[in-house]
Amino acid sequence: MALSSAFYGSSILFAASDAGIFEAIDRAGELECADICEACGLDQRGGRLLLDAAVAVDLLVKQGDLYSNAPDVTAHLIPGKTGDMSVAIRYNRDVYAAWGNLPRFAASGTPVERPELHLGEDDARTRAFVLSMHARALAIGQAVIPQLDLTGCKRLLDVGGGPGTYAVLAARHHPQLDRCTVLDLPGIIRVATELISEAGMTDRVGTLPGSYHDTPFPDAQDAVHFFGVLHQESADMIRSLLRRAYAALEPNGRIHIMDMMTDASRTTPPFSALFALNMALTTTHGWVFSDREITAWLDEAGFVDISVSPLPPPMPHWLAIARKPAE
Repeated sequence: MALSSAFYGSSILFAASDAGIFEAIDRAGELECADICEACGLDQRGGRLLLDAAVAVDLLVKQGDLYSNAPDVTAHLIPGKTGDMSVAIRYNRDVYAAWGNLPRFAASGTPVERPELHLGEDDARTRAFVLSMHARALAIGQAVIPQLDLTGCKRLLDVGGGPGTYAVLAARHHPQLDRCTVLDLPGIIRVATELISEAGMTDRVGTLPGSYHDTPFPDAQDAVHFFGVLHQESADMIRSLLRRAYAALEPNGRIHIMDMMTDASRTTPPFSALFALNMALTTTHGWVFSDREITAWLDEAGFVDISVSPLPPPMPHWLAIARKPAE
């Protein structure tokens, strides 16, 4: 029963976020139902039922007639605040229709939605997708980028770098990086260029429009990143990309791969197993590989000093690190 009604909670989350409830409460600290409904343009009865349901799923706290935001909401769902994920969560709503077609995918083994829709073909869908990835990357990158050893690195290639967020964060955290290059599809790069400009980083973060499947990687790189990219590629393509990254790197160059991964069973951690299905519903080769597989592929490509480990909770990602040997 809990599984069959799990969408109740996500529907409450999206409705409350879309209505601006969390933002209105944040401005005041706590509010009564009537004040929230007036501020957010809600019907009194409908608004009260939504607010009480939000309390039930731990999004809000209710004391007497006053509602306040739960700590996690304050930390992650207030637009404009550091750590804000209010835009990022909407990607999960965008793929809800695809999950409704899960039986069709299971019978056919092919995606139920064309990935081109959010990769440049539909401007509005592409923009929403890139902005969602930007919001996620801001939250994740501020924890991950400081963990990366980029000592002595001056040139970084971010393959499939999407909004350019990780590259911008890397350049900010590592001032010795002279040039970071974001390689991604033209439709995505159009939005990324805006975000990089807004961040004031165009002098150190550049873009390279094209498909990483066939666009040559710039050579003489000190580091190559694949952040949230390889889970949409086949095993053969991943091997090819790692070989090309190896060729693009200077001796002693580093490769960092952050992605969803599982153990050898392909069932743990649970979120990674579910994410594999999500990717398969919306991309031709979507899946989640195991830590053992990425280790073997890096070794096959020639990398040494390979390590693969999960990132600290609550991040669901794993991080693989390796180095090209010195000549």
